[in-house]
Amino acid sequence: MGHYPLTSWCDNTDECLAVKLRPGNAGSNTVTDPLEVLTESIRQIPAALRRDLLITCDGASSTHDLIEHITALNASPNRKVHYSVGFDFDDRTKTVLPLLPESAWQHVLDGHGNARPLEQAAVVEMTGLLRESTGGDLLKTWPAGMRILTRREKPHPGAPLSLFEQHKGWRHQLFATNTPATTRGRLGQIAFLEARHRAHARVEDRIRPAKETGLGHLPSKKAQLNQARLAAAGMAFDLLAWLRLLCLNGDLAKAEPKTLRYRTLHTSARIIRGQRRRTIGVPETWLWSEELERCLNTAMALPQAI
Repeated sequence: MGHYPLTSWCDNTDECLAVKLRPGNAGSNTVTDPLEVLTESIRQIPAALRRDLLITCDGASSTHDLIEHITALNASPNRKVHYSVGFDFDDRTKTVLPLLPESAWQHVLDGHGNARPLEQAAVVEMTGLLRESTGGDLLKTWPAGMRILTRREKPHPGAPLSLFEQHKGWRHQLFATNTPATTRGRLGQIAFLEARHRAHARVEDRIRPAKETGLGHLPSKKAQLNQARLAAAGMAFDLLAWLRLLCLNGDLAKAEPKTLRYRTLHTSARIIRGQRRRTIGVPETWLWSEELERCLNTAMALPQAI
């Protein structure tokens, strides 16, 4: 029986909030484990910062029960819990998509916040058509506040396309959110909502270094041993995240574990004792000796936890 981990990450600090080993025979629609990881992740966030949360996940994790759970969390008057999750490009959306006029499509934003040409990429909201289609409300089993947005883009060479997409010449990606259209400022604009959801791709930049700290190598067939390995890997990942956040700057503040090990963590040094103090001697020829010195001085100046 195989195992695979469920993980969650804090996009603000790069920390690993929770990790759980899931048995390989667990059903794809079983929501118990994802809800447990989500609950533990929220618990890891300081109470004062839980009042305005955005939860993102891909389409594989955005089950009906998960969205219902987040909707219930958002019902509290003392906090806002928004979600931006992947949604299936299924027969419902393929049915109403041709009904959209070309004038309904709006610009998407590139990485610099500039509008891309409509002939390259565009975004549109489909909630109204899905709720009031000729076949009735196609989203009647979903929460009333859920909105469905669709991004279309000219496919890159080699991109996997369905027969529908091959015929239309566009690649489509759907996502659901509960952020209302009446929200003031840019948060209510679908171009911003699309760019916000696209940022979920940064999770790949967390998974890759997490594998380098031990998440990608499960040593045993025993679930308990593998769970302990995942816990240790999560702690190692957090230590590196705190090192980058608190002690490093420049390129090292964005470096991955392999680079940090080579430039800082595995640097040859000598502890010199004398004159009632200890000095760390680093070879002056080391290319990153100045960065290492700043890192050590910054770490020593951090306030001690009480």
